[in-house]
Amino acid sequence: MSPTLKFTKENGFITTPQRSKMMGTIRSKETKPEQFLRKLVWAAGLRYRKNVKALPGTPDMLFRKYGLAVFIDGDFWHGYNWDNKKHRIKSNRAFWIAKIERNMQRDKENNEKLNRLGFKVLRLWEHEIKQDPYACVLQIINKLKS
Repeated sequence: MSPTLKFTKENGFITTPQRSKMMGTIRSKETKPEQFLRKLVWAAGLRYRKNVKALPGTPDMLFRKYGLAVFIDGDFWHGYNWDNKKHRIKSNRAFWIAKIERNMQRDKENNEKLNRLGFKVLRLWEHEIKQDPYACVLQIINKLKS
């Protein structure tokens, strides 16, 4: 992964009010994959806190008793299969590549911070939840047991 740029005017990142408004409509929590997985986890009898802002990265689900933070990452926003997909971006490449790589870098930093605080981290991809949600619930259960 190449060093990522910070999103500042000095680095050529200028956001128009229209673009800012469009980006503001993208949800960072309460996404459909999150809601679906949480319902299954709750039905399995597991209790959690959601979107805990006091912890790095604001975990989507936190099992404090077991020290487990679960994140549900969108495939595009968090760079699933990034080495193959970044070559397919056609418009505004400099912005999007820097944006996604910074997200990936932040995810790694947050994982390390949570580990230092004594938490285990589980990251699930959006497509995993859509393809086999029950396998994702099993991953959570297995991580809780370990």
